[in-house]
Amino acid sequence: MASSIYWILFGGIALASWIVSASLKNKFKRYSQEPLSLTGREIAEKMLRENGIDGVQITCIRGQLTDHYNPATKTVNLSADVYNGANVAAAAVAAHECGHVLQHANEYAPLRMRSALVPVVSFASNIMHWVLLAGMLMLQNFPQLMYAGIGLFALTTLFAFVTLPVEVNASQRAVNWLQEAGITDNHTTKMASDALHSAAYTYVVAALSSLATLVYYILIALGGSRR
Repeated sequence: MASSIYWILFGGIALASWIVSASLKNKFKRYSQEPLSLTGREIAEKMLRENGIDGVQITCIRGQLTDHYNPATKTVNLSADVYNGANVAAAAVAAHECGHVLQHANEYAPLRMRSALVPVVSFASNIMHWVLLAGMLMLQNFPQLMYAGIGLFALTTLFAFVTLPVEVNASQRAVNWLQEAGITDNHTTKMASDALHSAAYTYVVAALSSLATLVYYILIALGGSRR
């Protein structure tokens, strides 16, 4: 029963993930054809400067959609297409990552919570699959091990859901600033917002996938304890 429910959920989430991913790539490709006057690097530098942020370096990294802010090294890491691109897609991504910088500077509560969870989740991720495997093998004789694994997995699910408001807020900051700074007009602001909304859906799907897997493990544990 647990297996059937899980595969139905997994199939639905896998389909949703594919749709979201395809939509995201399509929109970023389309909005990359909408020119702006500044590159992603210039936009990031301008956004940080106008918000009084010092000591954060803008770097160019390899990959596609690998852009991220690293608070430990105080670097906004932009992929080459974003770093050098002067278009709506590049502007949206660069401003979004700088939105995380502003969150860090303003001690945004969900970001602080996510940062506090990082070392715990890192530890949990390294061992939870082994604990869950051992828990399933020993479910009849030592169910506590399975529940320990579920607890570890629950931490990663919590992390996925805490990430959602962090990403949504960074996108809101990005879109608002782009329009206020005059970098985008009403038309291109809607494009930037649309691109970032699509990116946010990837985090929603990831969180739901983690929740579905957590429910699956709970069902296994409950089913084993009833035998």
